[in-house]
Amino acid sequence: MARKFDDREEDEDAAESVERVFEGREVPGWREQVTARALVVSALLGFMFSVIVMKLNLTTGIIPSLNVSAGLLGFFLLTSWTTLLDKAGVPGVRPFTRQENTVVQTCVVACSGIAFSGGFGSYILAMSEKISEQSGEVRDEDSIKNPSLGWMIGFLFIISFLGLFSVVPLRKIMIVDYKLSYPSGTATAHLINSFHTPQGAKLAKRQVKTLGKFFAGSFTWGFFQWFYSAGEGCGFKAFPTLGLEAYKQKFFFDFSATYVGVGMICPYLVNISVLVGGVISWGIMWPYIEHKKGDWYPANLKPSSLRGMVGYRVFISIALILGDGLYNFLKVMTRTMSALVAQVRGPTLPISGGADDDLTPVETFDDRRRTEVFLKDQIPNTLAFGAYATIALISIITAPRIFHQLRWYHVACSYVIAPVLAFCNAYGCGLTDWSLATTYGKLAIFMIGAWAGASNGGIIAGLAACGVMIGIVSTASDLTQDFKTGYMTLASPRSMFVSQVIGTAMGCVIAPSVFWLFYKAFGDIGTPGSDYPSPNALVYRNMAILGVQGIGSLPEHCLELCIGFFVSAIVLNLARDLTPPGVAQFIPLPMAMAIPFYLGPYFGIDMCIGSLVRFVWDRVDGARAKAFAPPVASGLICGDGIWTLPQSVLALAGIKPPICMKFLARRTNVKVDAFIRSLPT
Repeated sequence: MARKFDDREEDEDAAESVERVFEGREVPGWREQVTARALVVSALLGFMFSVIVMKLNLTTGIIPSLNVSAGLLGFFLLTSWTTLLDKAGVPGVRPFTRQENTVVQTCVVACSGIAFSGGFGSYILAMSEKISEQSGEVRDEDSIKNPSLGWMIGFLFIISFLGLFSVVPLRKIMIVDYKLSYPSGTATAHLINSFHTPQGAKLAKRQVKTLGKFFAGSFTWGFFQWFYSAGEGCGFKAFPTLGLEAYKQKFFFDFSATYVGVGMICPYLVNISVLVGGVISWGIMWPYIEHKKGDWYPANLKPSSLRGMVGYRVFISIALILGDGLYNFLKVMTRTMSALVAQVRGPTLPISGGADDDLTPVETFDDRRRTEVFLKDQIPNTLAFGAYATIALISIITAPRIFHQLRWYHVACSYVIAPVLAFCNAYGCGLTDWSLATTYGKLAIFMIGAWAGASNGGIIAGLAACGVMIGIVSTASDLTQDFKTGYMTLASPRSMFVSQVIGTAMGCVIAPSVFWLFYKAFGDIGTPGSDYPSPNALVYRNMAILGVQGIGSLPEHCLELCIGFFVSAIVLNLARDLTPPGVAQFIPLPMAMAIPFYLGPYFGIDMCIGSLVRFVWDRVDGARAKAFAPPVASGLICGDGIWTLPQSVLALAGIKPPICMKFLARRTNVKVDAFIRSLPT
């Protein structure tokens, strides 16, 4: 009876085993995984996704996971490459493997990740004169550093690699010993493994075809809209779909294919939370506070002054973000430390002959095979320690030369603390799939900014320290996610590390270049109401001001409101964790609610329309929606995102749209018509 049970377990293991499907295929060496063709495709896709991430970063800062698109397009391009060479009769063409697919995925995500963690929509732009003017500060040269391609590339090169070397010695502990789940890395591995089965390859081709159709449609739609946007407030983006009064309070649908696609990818709760935040702020609070003009704040202030209406919008959103960040920081750190202590202590020693002996988990065929390959190609710890020390020393010397407000001891202290935070973030990410890189960066703003002081350029010092911390902590969690993906696809950890380094190096050049193209082509980047308002830049700037000047920079009654929303963010998170899942799924997310407080709810309407499309599709044909909704959404995002490249070229060439489509109230239109008739013909 026991033998039959064991046989049945072995049969079930074989039926569910992924590695038995690939058992007859040879695993290539790590050098054969990092191929020239993989790197060429990675550079192409890395540039494409950097443009898309940059656009999202400079509009709202909401960036969905694009891993599915990267894996899908990498599979399609390299499969097409090998097929064309085979048909052309080129001898010696190596087959495209899932390990090579994993290398492309890793390289692309590392490259495009710099477009976000590089701070182009946050701490780097926050240093600029334009954002400083919006903050209403007295001009101070020590508190301004305008973007420049040279120093941005140099700065990214000295901060973006330390995180990679900081977690290399812990790869076996994270992946093999602790068996952390890393949900995003695991999902990506399942996706890549499925592509390389006969059934998966057929589905992937259909998904790529779907993505291509919606890419073309989205690109064409962006081109069509451009013709009608000849001036400020012109075009489909200024269409008062809910009426002119609602439009004044930012309630309208702006026909953005990008954010409809984002809404299809993001969870329903994120989209609803954004809309709820918009209704609370622009529908209730801001109209009420505007009625207090002349009472709560002077009526003669500039519209951009932080002592007026903008101050309430910015600081209350900061309070929500900090409350949410603090709660999740403490939550993840508590879970991380508890799990870590439990792992270090290990299971209680079993009593010989006890009943618990049978509860020891049995290692599956997949586990044995993956562990064998994962431990085969080692990365010397001496290399990791030596590289970390060398790059840290270079950074301590060069970072203060880029930012004279940042002292060498500020950087040195950051690098002493950073490995611990990088480990905590990587470990917490393995448990929860939640990276707290930006939270650590915000802590650095307050700590280093206060340490430097207002008179010694504390604003720039805090923002630069934020970049140092985010650069280390985010790349550390990204690499451990990639180690998990490589573990499950039998990709060598050495090839994962090399591809992450190459992708990061690509990103350090590509991301600043893409930002520089945007910065030069669109002169109003960072301006409220523009196509690229970059709301996070003003938020980060004001966090730095708050860090060096204290609460004296807040307008009247703003502190009380900030405390209320800070506490509300903690209460909402507590409620989500303490209530049953059926109730928690209806409690909004404070971080998502905070975004429209400054920008307005218009993009939340776009995202909710995307959610509605996905909801209906799930109900009508759930299986097809699961397979094709991500490619459809990715096509919408990618097409509209890539359109910004020709749009930038047209702007740099001085070619402007020919038509202004504007919407006026009836009475205003009568006056405009009368004025036009009065002009001499």
